[in-house]
Amino acid sequence: MILIRIRSLFVFLAVSGLVIIVAAPASAQQKIGYVDSEYILSLTPEYGSVQQQLDRTAVEWNKELEETGREIEQRFKDYQARELLYTNDERRSRRNDIMQAEADLEQQRARYFGPEGEIFSQQELMMRPIQERILTAIEEVATQEGFDFIFDKSGDFLFLYAQNRWDVSNRVLEELGIDVTSAAQRGRIRN
Repeated sequence: MILIRIRSLFVFLAVSGLVIIVAAPASAQQKIGYVDSEYILSLTPEYGSVQQQLDRTAVEWNKELEETGREIEQRFKDYQARELLYTNDERRSRRNDIMQAEADLEQQRARYFGPEGEIFSQQELMMRPIQERILTAIEEVATQEGFDFIFDKSGDFLFLYAQNRWDVSNRVLEELGIDVTSAAQRGRIRN
């Protein structure tokens, strides 16, 4: 989900860059680079930690929802077993209680996992410092290396062809203080 926000920023930068490229005089040379944000995030230790924490929270909330679902199911079975003993008003009341409990369960599910749910909010909050650090590193690399534009290869704005010599992902990892050499030894780095 956070990748969507990073990608949106990169798409905006890409579109802005294309406008500038088109408007630039024909004689001007532009230096363009790209990064693979998914690759960078996969090698950023804090990202793994955030994902693990969010996964643990999601598992806890799923267990809670499943337990509530089982309780509602048991209430319905109990209702069915005793249905003939209830008056019409009691039947209606118990059915309404069960239906309300099911509606409450769905509201809780949406509150936890919906598009504006708590898991999304937590992810956004926890990822913001990582995103800012990566964007700062990208800006630093772009300035140091003299790039005019850097696009996200893994975002919505994709290059159909990109020469590897313009991939500055490893430089961004180095700027983030991630040891690219040891990651290469673990087989997680690209050349």
